[in-house]
Amino acid sequence: MVKRSSRSSRGRISSSSVTGQPQGLFKPPNSAIPLAERVRPQSFDEFVGQDHLVGENGTLRKMLDAGSLRSMIFWGPPGTGKTTLARLVAGKLQADFFQINAVSSGVQEIREIIATAQKSLEVGRRTILFIDEIHRFNKAQQDALLESVENGSIILIGATTENPSFEVIAPLLSRSQVYVLDTLDEKSLRGILTNAVKDDETVRHKLSGADGTALLSEEAESEIIRLSGGDARVMLNALEIALDLTGKKAHGEITRDIIREAYQTRHFKYDRSGEEHYNSISAFIKSVRGSDPDAAVYYLARMLEAGEDPKFVARRLIILASEDIGNAEPYAISLAAACFTAVDYVGMPEARIILAQATTYLASCPKSNASYISLEKAAADVREQPYLPVPLHLRNAPTQLMKQLGYHKDYKYAHDFNDHFVEQQYLPDVLRERIYYEPTEIGREAVLKKYLDSIWKKRKK
Repeated sequence: MVKRSSRSSRGRISSSSVTGQPQGLFKPPNSAIPLAERVRPQSFDEFVGQDHLVGENGTLRKMLDAGSLRSMIFWGPPGTGKTTLARLVAGKLQADFFQINAVSSGVQEIREIIATAQKSLEVGRRTILFIDEIHRFNKAQQDALLESVENGSIILIGATTENPSFEVIAPLLSRSQVYVLDTLDEKSLRGILTNAVKDDETVRHKLSGADGTALLSEEAESEIIRLSGGDARVMLNALEIALDLTGKKAHGEITRDIIREAYQTRHFKYDRSGEEHYNSISAFIKSVRGSDPDAAVYYLARMLEAGEDPKFVARRLIILASEDIGNAEPYAISLAAACFTAVDYVGMPEARIILAQATTYLASCPKSNASYISLEKAAADVREQPYLPVPLHLRNAPTQLMKQLGYHKDYKYAHDFNDHFVEQQYLPDVLRERIYYEPTEIGREAVLKKYLDSIWKKRKK
């Protein structure tokens, strides 16, 4: 479909050679270049997906058409077009293009590119510096970009799979426009796959039967899209592997089973310290809190299949059992604590069974955050009035002086009274009528509410 964008060893693409090949550089055979690179779009019209950015009324496309462009951050999952968009922007602006990867590049390389960009600017040429995985740059490396971004020496385009709010320093973020790329949907992936099959000579040759019919079954096409996880690069790589698996035959048909063999293992977009980690655990906790055991066990399976630490999940369940279930089912915290102990003893893979039991039970429990709310309300009073004196009758009096000062005087021992209760003041004077804990009428907490309302006059009010 398209020719490969040419690059020198440092990733520079000149405006005159965006689609050509500079003299003197080794050009590998087309079949040696990955399919995802061979079919990389060379114009916005060829780009599939991200219509909110590059469609007819897309934000980025409008800015380019108006000739107004500032540094930007592309934030989105892998295989959604971040690198391709950066190259298309460079081609649209007829700008010099440098591509580096934050994993393997340092401050010295950045400074060399900036120096080159400043010389180019003197003769009226703009320079785009594309930094893949910019979230892996440390603060010093990101600081090195600030001055050149601010004075316009370079147009920075950063690509990240992580939330830039957490991974990109504030001064650099404030000088950049953040564009969010969505996971590619089935329609977009099917369009990319169709273009690859139609326009790439190698793929087209291998998939053409003797009668000219395509040898990619409908079932196989649906399977390769489904297993890609919304990642176009993963999908195209799987297609190449599937072609290799059928290479022993002159024209071997690609079936659903061959596609599954090509994938071997699922490609989970999950980083135990990254954005998807926090998204998944957030969805998991909210599902348990929302009393949806089906969603909860789904997110549990999703995390465990991706390699999440089962003890991390178990710890979160202990917190949830107290914060979100509380006294509506006091047994919940005991179960959660037992779950953590069992997970620690057993380990994976059997620990997943224990986590599933605890998760589904806690999700099915009645919910109350009354005890948690009571703590928050009490803490607010403590912060506002941190030095309120403890009532004298509640203080122990181990010395004669303390007794003379009234410590412990008139204290009523609850067990000396009927039903082991006597009404007396426990809170400091200015807070004596305060009610922090307000039990719900849900689950076992309803019994506590009925009891407390029956013995305390202030609650009856």
